[in-house]
Amino acid sequence: MSSGEMSSVAATEPLRVVVGVATKGRPDQLAAMLGHLALQTLKPQRIIVCCSGPEDVGAVAENPDVQVIYTAAGLPRQRNGILKALPDNADLIAFFDDDYYPDPRWLETVAQAFQSDPTIACITGHVVVDGILGAGLSKEFAVASVTAHDPSTTDWVIENFSPYGCNMAFRCAAIQGLLFDERLVLYGWLEDRDFGAQVAKRGGRVLKVGAAYGAHLGVKRGRVSGLKFGYSQVMNPVYMHRKSTMTTRQVIGQIGRNVAANLVKSLSPEPYVDRRGRLRGNLIAAFDLLRFRLTPERAASL
Repeated sequence: MSSGEMSSVAATEPLRVVVGVATKGRPDQLAAMLGHLALQTLKPQRIIVCCSGPEDVGAVAENPDVQVIYTAAGLPRQRNGILKALPDNADLIAFFDDDYYPDPRWLETVAQAFQSDPTIACITGHVVVDGILGAGLSKEFAVASVTAHDPSTTDWVIENFSPYGCNMAFRCAAIQGLLFDERLVLYGWLEDRDFGAQVAKRGGRVLKVGAAYGAHLGVKRGRVSGLKFGYSQVMNPVYMHRKSTMTTRQVIGQIGRNVAANLVKSLSPEPYVDRRGRLRGNLIAAFDLLRFRLTPERAASL
C-alpha cells in the first residue's frame, strides 16, 4: 500500500496522539522546537517533555500545553519516563528529538497511516536534511528545506525499516509492556533500533513512510563526549546481538563503518566531531569484549 492510499482512508474518529520529547541542557532549542510543533494540523492530545532538571526546560515549564516530568539523565531512561506517563486512552506515541522540525502534516499523515491498517506497529518518517551528518543545521535552513520539499517525490512506504529516534511513532497497544533498554546509557546509541526490533518480534509492521517528513538540526550542544560515544559505537551493537535485536551482518557493518570513519578521519578530524576520542572509546570497548565483558553501561563512567 502506498502512502497516498493510506492517506485516503476515511477516519471515523481521529487517533489520540501523544508527543514525547526527551531533552537535556538545551532549553532554548526545546522552546523553538515546541513552537514549531504548534503548527501541526493534528493537535496532540498531550505533549510530554522528560528531562533531568528545571534548567533543561526553562520557560517551557510554564507552558500549560506541556507536561514536564523528571528522571535521571539518559535517553532510554527519559523515553521510558514518557512511556510511563502516557494517558491510558492514548492511541499513539510519537517521539521527536528537541531539534527535529516536522512538516506540519507529520502527525496527521502518520495517524492516518496507523488508522488505515491495524497491523502497523511503528512508523518512522523521512528526514529531508539531517545535520547529524555534518556541523549541524540552522532552524531557518531546516524549516525552509521542509517547506520546499515536494511530497510527491517521497510518496512511498518501506517495509521492515528500523525507526530513527529523532522522529518515530508507535501504536500504544503494540508496545504495551515494552521499555527502552536502560543499559544503553547516555545518548543510548541504537536504542531506537533495539526498541524497534522488539516491536517487530511481536509481529507488528515496522515502516518508513516518505509522506511524513521533516528536518533534523543535529545540534551538537548537549551531546556526550567522544570517548563515551565511541565506547557505545562498539559495545552496544555486540550487546544487541546477544539480545537478538541485531544480526551478525548488521553488527559487523555497523561497527566496521564507525571504526573505519574514526580511524581515517582522526588524521584530520572535523572541528565538530571528537574523532580521536571516539577512536579511543572504540578501542576500550574492543578490549572489554576481548575480556568477555559485555558492559554497555560502562560508557557512563568513562
